[in-house]
Amino acid sequence: MRLIFCLSLLLVLAHAQAVGQSGKGDRLTGAHFATRSPVLGKHGMVATSHPLATQTGLAILKQGGTAIDAAIAANAMLGLVEPNNCGIGGDLFAIVWSAKDRKLYGLNASGRSARGLTYAKLKSLLGDQKQLPLYGPLSVSVPGAVDGWFELNKRFGKLPMKTLLAPSIRYAREGVPVPQVIAFSWKTAVSRLEASQKTVGEFANFRKTFLVNGQVPAEGQLFRNPDLAATYTAIGTGGRDVFYKGSLANAMERYARRTGIYLRKEDLAAHRSTWIEPVSVNYRGYDVYELPPNGQGISVLQMLNILEGYDLKALGHNSADYLHLLVEAKKLAFEDRARHYADPDFSKIPLPWLLSKEYAAQRRKLIDPNRAAERIDAGVPVLQSGDTVYLTAADDEGNIVSLIQSNMLEFGSGMVPDGLGFTFQNRGTSFSLEEGHANVYAPGKRPFTTIIPGFVLKNNQPFLSFGVMGGAMQPQGHLQILCNLIDFGMNVQEAGDAARFSHGGSSEPTGTQMLDGGKLALESGISEAVRQELQRRGHRLTDTDFFGGYQAIQIMPANRVYQGASEMRKDGQAAGY
Repeated sequence: MRLIFCLSLLLVLAHAQAVGQSGKGDRLTGAHFATRSPVLGKHGMVATSHPLATQTGLAILKQGGTAIDAAIAANAMLGLVEPNNCGIGGDLFAIVWSAKDRKLYGLNASGRSARGLTYAKLKSLLGDQKQLPLYGPLSVSVPGAVDGWFELNKRFGKLPMKTLLAPSIRYAREGVPVPQVIAFSWKTAVSRLEASQKTVGEFANFRKTFLVNGQVPAEGQLFRNPDLAATYTAIGTGGRDVFYKGSLANAMERYARRTGIYLRKEDLAAHRSTWIEPVSVNYRGYDVYELPPNGQGISVLQMLNILEGYDLKALGHNSADYLHLLVEAKKLAFEDRARHYADPDFSKIPLPWLLSKEYAAQRRKLIDPNRAAERIDAGVPVLQSGDTVYLTAADDEGNIVSLIQSNMLEFGSGMVPDGLGFTFQNRGTSFSLEEGHANVYAPGKRPFTTIIPGFVLKNNQPFLSFGVMGGAMQPQGHLQILCNLIDFGMNVQEAGDAARFSHGGSSEPTGTQMLDGGKLALESGISEAVRQELQRRGHRLTDTDFFGGYQAIQIMPANRVYQGASEMRKDGQAAGY
């Protein structure tokens, strides 16, 4: 998978070199690397990874819908126009700022494993395999996104679901042109899935739904999904129960039985999203909020706690000293992520201890400023009697939502229920098979998940709603965005356009362990001198990697003007009015 992606990316880089790297223009003001100014709006703002999704959300705001309504409509559109990264076969997480209540709400709309598949049965099916397969029947868990939509709409919405889904239904029937980045990712994902057909099993439905005349849709080519239009129509008319208890649930079970998926209608009927309290740490006067596990959001908070002990601004942005500290803090937090993050219904997570300043001070002492760590152990708690799309929207009343939704890997499991127009996610592949591990597989359990929305308050007022999609890159992306804004004073667009690092190879909640320090990828905006110094300190550099996709809305509290940003690594757009 990584090899296919890297080879494809090398071709893109070669093309860029051929057409000339000197083609970048100069802006009159702002950072030299910024692609544009932040987008400003007084009454509302939407930022997503596809312009049509952004425009759909903006239209909902103008119809009188709330920011939450706009986010649902935009997410539904992304399920059509960016199906490689999201869809109703996947999960959803959200943080909502309620202007009426003056507080944050968190929603965990992640699904659980099949209740009828025991750990013993799973082990017998896998034989001597040490990890769950990435694709195919055993990777499927209950889709949580649709219930998440209805929970959000019921609590914070004004418009009916039928209205929110209508734009996506229309475009699913008419067709939408595929943009550049999505076309590239679509082709890469299909190549990966075709190479894994033996694991995926049934593949005819995928070809019928997501190929055009047997081929991956090219940039600018129209893509239609009439099956998804029919599914959205059924949901808009019949409500969430048609998906979890009615005709769509019946169709999913029939397909599951035919293809070896252990999911049953009883699993779908039992699904419920969970309203949860976001958790936070204060970083240099800003209250940064994430959602607690089974997601990885608290790793961002752990890294911030560790880095608060350093004067990052004095080190210089993307200097060797700066990057070294961030990477080493990431390694420390990810060891705890690998050991302690799991479904809280099954494991006692030492959350106050993990987020304490005292624990951060202990972990900070493990960083050698001159040498990259090759192996780190997770902390031992002292317990007291402890691929994806991101979008954000804000409305004229001051409601703001930070929402992330995913299939897990691109196109998820690769399995498309008959006639429904979406793929089942493969989030179940994120379980560990190690007995006694917090994230070990169990029936009816939520697997560890990577998708995390972010939110920041300043003086108890909304400051930033943001996210960076992309697996294990997400916490690293959150961290770099926050440092860019808070430590280096960048504006909300510059914070996303600035060059990033991505460190891979840390220990994982699936049971793998970092023994060699992992590998560090750096974007081209980081200088050769910095690269050489990082190598001298023991960091192993790799040429290519994925650096995420960022959307954000920053709030100017004096006159409540929204500033929207959508970075250049995606096809997205921020738009306001």
